[in-house]
Amino acid sequence: MRLSVHAVGRMKAGAERELADRYFGRLTKAGPAVGLDFAGVAEIAESRARDVGERRREEAVALAAHRADAALILLDERGKNPTSEDFAALIAALRDRGRKHLVLAIGGPDGHDAASRQAADYVLSFGAQTWPHQLVRVMLAEQLYRAATILAGHPYHRA
Repeated sequence: MRLSVHAVGRMKAGAERELADRYFGRLTKAGPAVGLDFAGVAEIAESRARDVGERRREEAVALAAHRADAALILLDERGKNPTSEDFAALIAALRDRGRKHLVLAIGGPDGHDAASRQAADYVLSFGAQTWPHQLVRVMLAEQLYRAATILAGHPYHRA
């Protein structure tokens, strides 16, 4: 299954980008052994609309264009906060049901619109706290790599 990340906002050069790239690089190497192929990060600019609802709608249109027929996991504070093992199992279940592509979407500062949340296969949260976009990308990269290692039975993940 091909994995891709859809992110509202651009990641600037710096420590966060280097760390995210390190984990995405590890995923690229570890993923194929368990049927996961990392396809990269698609960045879109934040909407410049004045109204929050309009910004969310514009960003949702960009997500829909990127998503096509892919399974969708949204990162949103209203989502579920699974364990790493449960997250790996979710990805494996989508893969094993024949899904060819999975998009993991990081929203903009205003989050995702309600229609996107309803259309998602899963809404994921990294906790009730608000996290900077750059750290969310790092955490997602690490958790995707961790999921690949869990599925491979690799000792990286020790609970």
